[in-house]
Amino acid sequence: MGDGFTSETFTGNGRAGRRIIDASASDFRSDTVTRPTPAMREAMATAEVGDDVYGDDPTVNRLEALAAERTGHEAALFVPSGTMGNQIALRYATRPGDEAIVEERSHMILYEVGAAGMLSGVQLRTVPSRAGVLDLDAVGRALRDPRDLHQPRTTFLAIENTHNLAGGTVVPIEHLRELASWCREQEVHFHMDGARLFNAAAASGLPAAEIASIPTSVMFCLSKGLGAPIGSILASDSETIRECRRIRKAFGGGMRQAGIVAAAAILALEDPIDRLLEDHRRARELAEGFAAIDGIEVDQDAVQTNMVYVALDGGRDAAERLESRLAESGVLAVALGDGMLRFVTHSDLRDEDVGRAIEAVRDEAARLGAGSA
Repeated sequence: MGDGFTSETFTGNGRAGRRIIDASASDFRSDTVTRPTPAMREAMATAEVGDDVYGDDPTVNRLEALAAERTGHEAALFVPSGTMGNQIALRYATRPGDEAIVEERSHMILYEVGAAGMLSGVQLRTVPSRAGVLDLDAVGRALRDPRDLHQPRTTFLAIENTHNLAGGTVVPIEHLRELASWCREQEVHFHMDGARLFNAAAASGLPAAEIASIPTSVMFCLSKGLGAPIGSILASDSETIRECRRIRKAFGGGMRQAGIVAAAAILALEDPIDRLLEDHRRARELAEGFAAIDGIEVDQDAVQTNMVYVALDGGRDAAERLESRLAESGVLAVALGDGMLRFVTHSDLRDEDVGRAIEAVRDEAARLGAGSA
C-alpha cells in the first residue's frame, strides 16, 4: 500500500484480522519486524546461488560455515525458522513415544503449535524455572525411569536462552554446564533454543561460541536481534547435522536458491554483536521510564537484554485496551494473555522511539486510569 502504510494479517493473542501498519510507527512488537538494510538488499540482489538441496548453493554453504564457527560446533544447517530448527533437533534426538523436558513457559511448549506431537510423536513434560533458570531438582524428578515399561523414555532436554517470557533474561553459563553434565550422565540430548543467543552473548560479555558449544545442539534466529529478513541456524556435530538435513527436507525446509536470503544473513552474522548493547540500553531506558508511571509495574531486574514486560492494574483487559490505544498513537506493542504488555527493542528503533513510547504509555495509562475511576 502507498502513503507510508503497510497491511498485515494480525493473529496475535487469538485475535485475527487485518491491521493497517503505519510505516512511521514506533514498532516494539518484536525484533522480528526489522527491515533489511540497503547493504542486505544489495547483497541479496547480487548473491551467487545454486541449489541448496543439492548442497551447491555457495552462499548458503558460506553462511553455514560461518554459523558453525560462531557457535563453536562442527557444522550448521540453514532453516526457514526457529520453530523448524527446534523441531528438527527434537525429531533427530527422539523417537515416537519419547518424552522431552522443557521449561514451562518456553517457546517449544507455548508457541510451536503442538509440533512435537504433530511431527515427532513426542510428548513434552514441563518443569519450572526462576528467571529462565531451570530447577535442577525438578529436572531430576521429571526424568522417567527407563526400566518401567509403563513410562515413556526421557531423551531430550531443551532450555531457552535468552528466555523470552522471563523478560529476556540470560541463563548463566554455569547453569548451562550443570545441565550439560546431567544430560551426559542420563544420556539425554541437550538442546538450546538460542533464538536470541547473541543477545545473551552481548549481555554476558562472553563469546557466543562459549555459550553455544555447551549443549549438544543449538538453534539461533537470524531474523530477530541480528536483523536479517529470514531464517535460523541449527548447529551441532557433523553427523547430527547430516541427518538433520534429511529431516529438514522431510519437514519441507529445502529452499533451493536460498543464497538470496543467506546473503543478508551473512551480513547480519558478521556485524559486531556490540551493536546489540544499544538495544539493551534502550530497553533499560524504557523500563525506567515505564516504572515511573502510576498503574504500571516493571521488574527492572529482569530487563537484561532487549525486552521489557509491563504489568497493568486490571489484567488482560487493561493490557489489550492499552495495546489498542497505543497503536492509535503510533506505538506498537503486544498484549499477552496474562495481562502483560511486551516491548522489544531492535535495530530499527532509535532513542526518539523510546521517548515516544514512554510518553504514549504515560498518557494512555492516565486516560485508562481516569476511565476506571
